[in-house]
Amino acid sequence: MLNGGSLAIGVLAARTGCSVPTIRYYEEIGLLPRAHRTTGGRRAYGETDAGRLLFIRRCRDFGFPIDDIRALVALMDNVGRNCTEAQELAQKHLDAVRKKLTELRAVEVSLADFVAGCAAQCAGGPAENCVILEDLNSSKATKCCD
Repeated sequence: MLNGGSLAIGVLAARTGCSVPTIRYYEEIGLLPRAHRTTGGRRAYGETDAGRLLFIRRCRDFGFPIDDIRALVALMDNVGRNCTEAQELAQKHLDAVRKKLTELRAVEVSLADFVAGCAAQCAGGPAENCVILEDLNSSKATKCCD
């Protein structure tokens, strides 16, 4: 049974670590096939669905955007395609993660400067004299990541 089965949505959620609303959302956007419905109208999932959902969740754990997950799922569904496509998607995501890490390091330096400046100049004083608030409110302040 490709999509039909005996797993209720709550059981599938518990098994995969996804919430029920997330499972419904993935169905709605087409990442997960629509569930088979029982005669009572309840969703019923199979092992294939559980495997697909675990794959999707793992992709989300790595921060892949939904569109990239959709492409990776399509690759899984068409095993004859070249895995270079998966490598290219992973490389694109790795490049984005590295860029974000660089930006976060710049934020870290700026925040450390804020904290050190406050500790040296105004810690414990009134908020109106706080160098952190002053720096954040300054029209002359530059972005932390410039």
